[in-house]
Amino acid sequence: MKRRASELRSVLDQLDREHLRRQRRTIDQFVESGSRVTAIIDGRQLVDFSSNDYLGLARHPAVAAAMSESAERCGSGSGASHLVTGHGAEHARLEEELAAFTGRERALLFSTGYMANLAVMTTLAGRGETVLLDRLSHASLIDGGLLSGARFKRFAHGDSRAAESALAEHSDTTSVVATDGVFSMDGDVGPLAELTHVSKAHDAWLVVDDAHGLGVIGATGRGAVEHFGLNSDAVPVLVGTLGKAFGSFGAFVAGSAELIELLMQKARPYIYTTALPQPVAAASRKALEIAQRETWRRERVLALAARFRAAAEQMGVPLLCATTDPLTPIQPILLGSSEAALDAQQKLLAAGFCVVAIRPPTIPQGSARLRVTLSAAHTESQVDELVETLSRVCAAQNLVS
Repeated sequence: MKRRASELRSVLDQLDREHLRRQRRTIDQFVESGSRVTAIIDGRQLVDFSSNDYLGLARHPAVAAAMSESAERCGSGSGASHLVTGHGAEHARLEEELAAFTGRERALLFSTGYMANLAVMTTLAGRGETVLLDRLSHASLIDGGLLSGARFKRFAHGDSRAAESALAEHSDTTSVVATDGVFSMDGDVGPLAELTHVSKAHDAWLVVDDAHGLGVIGATGRGAVEHFGLNSDAVPVLVGTLGKAFGSFGAFVAGSAELIELLMQKARPYIYTTALPQPVAAASRKALEIAQRETWRRERVLALAARFRAAAEQMGVPLLCATTDPLTPIQPILLGSSEAALDAQQKLLAAGFCVVAIRPPTIPQGSARLRVTLSAAHTESQVDELVETLSRVCAAQNLVS
């Protein structure tokens, strides 16, 4: 036991030496009198530029009221898995509304996006087959591919020609091609139109995890699939989450009636877990309603993202992507080393901003960054002040161009 404890300390010490140990921050409360992105974090008042609350719905009073009212009627927990006695009326209504929102026959709720991706990958692929993923796909897609037992291959990020080449090499065995819609750490969008043709040509499922696109991009906020004008035939498996643009919690898979029925019958992450509490589903329903009605939220967050990019480019702040089409609320600042990213994070904290440093293994070695995310709840002055502070921080590290 002592040897094992020593080994644990050794691993933790190595993380410290490499500037890779992660730290949690405690949010005590949000400042009621100010912006909904201003919070007391670790005892200090900070403006949060790291949340995925793109539409500013996570603290919307109507969303909170829907959760509270449902809790009074249904209680705080579901008590069992969906297939035992845990599936309630709020779950059923939310699944119907998500299917309608995404233009698919059915949708299936999961507790997290991680579980949804594990369910999809392990159900649609197996031993003797091949799964093909974009190299920067979310960890849950990668883990799902590995757990499926299928042969696991990755293609260069955003490179549909590399995907086609890999598919041609494994044409007889490839069952799934998977990608993010909007990539969570880079903020760019996958080449979905090209991947649609590639996967169809080789009779493979195309799985798109659009956790960071749904609610934000596309003509009506229906995500990367809508942006490219693709339908359910082109993208048969769509994964989305409810804890980002929709400000709640949970996830879903949307697709054909047969696909959803198969997941219900075969997907272990769905079968063997307690159902999401009904009050959470009620909150998600209200957030989905508000997001579709108050289109100004999507327009505002994208306008703030454009404002941030324009100011950052003018001041020489090293943005990760030279161009973004479409524009997304995720705007990373490339700093290179983990030490530099942590130093920048600390300087921003001192200036009143919470912007978290992202380091390996979340992203590749040498690409440590600050991940700036915009919300409809931010103000123009907060965005401008952040850019000015970033410019000074990057200048101190000789990174301003």
